Amino acid sequence: MYQLMKKFLFKLDPEEIHERTVAALKLAEKTGGLGLLRSVYQVSDPSLESNYWGLCFPNPVGLAAGFDKNAGVYRGLAAIGFGFVEVGTITPVGQPGNEKPRLFRLVEDKAIINRMGFNNHGADEAAKNLAEYQRANVPIGVNIGKNKGTPNEEASSDYEKCLEKLYAYGHYFVINVSSPNTPNLRDLQGTEELRQLIKGIQKKKTELEQSGAKAKPILLKVAPDMADEQMHDIVHLAVAEGLSGIIATNTTLSREGLINSNKKEAGGLSGRPLTEASTAWIKEIYQEVGSRVPIIGVGGIFNGDDAYEKIRAGASLVQVYTGMIYEGPGIMKAINKRLIQLLKQDGFTNIREAVGVDH
Repeated sequence: MYQLMKKFLFKLDPEEIHERTVAALKLAEKTGGLGLLRSVYQVSDPSLESNYWGLCFPNPVGLAAGFDKNAGVYRGLAAIGFGFVEVGTITPVGQPGNEKPRLFRLVEDKAIINRMGFNNHGADEAAKNLAEYQRANVPIGVNIGKNKGTPNEEASSDYEKCLEKLYAYGHYFVINVSSPNTPNLRDLQGTEELRQLIKGIQKKKTELEQSGAKAKPILLKVAPDMADEQMHDIVHLAVAEGLSGIIATNTTLSREGLINSNKKEAGGLSGRPLTEASTAWIKEIYQEVGSRVPIIGVGGIFNGDDAYEKIRAGASLVQVYTGMIYEGPGIMKAINKRLIQLLKQDGFTNIREAVGVDH
């Protein structure tokens, strides 16, 4: 059904389709349609359940940040089968993002290029929308970033403001310094810049917990466009400074092997061209720190075999986004059913047993 609809949908502007999808999920929630969505899309099986950071994940397939930018439809997204949902990226103050057009399909490549630029309504509105986050019945992550106009020297203040405003309204938090669409943001991945940023965030986290807030895990999302040595330095630094996990990876600036004419557009590339590269980084990161913190694998997941490959490489959980655009809302159901088959095939009783077995 979706593949038939896709021929029509792909003739429309991709950002318009995104906005219509968000509106449809909001309507489903208002009209009591979430139960129907659950009955159609959700897969429940004990072999898919896992627990990290004290959080129960009903299945390992989550939604990456970038779809639910304002935390407005996370309950609807949970209803269509995601095991967890990451909202954002959220900045302290709302901002429009970069000029349109800023979202491009590369159909022949099964890819997307975006240069959205952290468009969102700001932390205050996100906090209001997240007030009932527990009702999603899956873990909700909150991806935070800095405003475009904030210089890197003051970036820590933006992340701390986001954490303070949103800390009560999420199960875990993600430091996003790896998007290529905010000028100079990736400069914060330099070792000393990142060290100071994390120290400031951790200090704010401690202050919030001393004031009575429940402790929440904080993760770091990394870019794929780094040399081995820099990636190793970053992940070791993150663990040494007390972060709870790594998300590998964000979008890439590489255009290697692309066919579609949109390859010339500026922005971060996601989708099938990132499959192998992100899995390779997961393997590298798992060898470095995988025994100490969980890894969330993201990049080019279109089916259960893609997800399982990342899990065997060292990902405790995985996230999709571009795959859903090309495969439709049934992708989570298809991935989870295939994961059940693969676990049985390999003699595993639970998904955790498969994490990192390729090592």
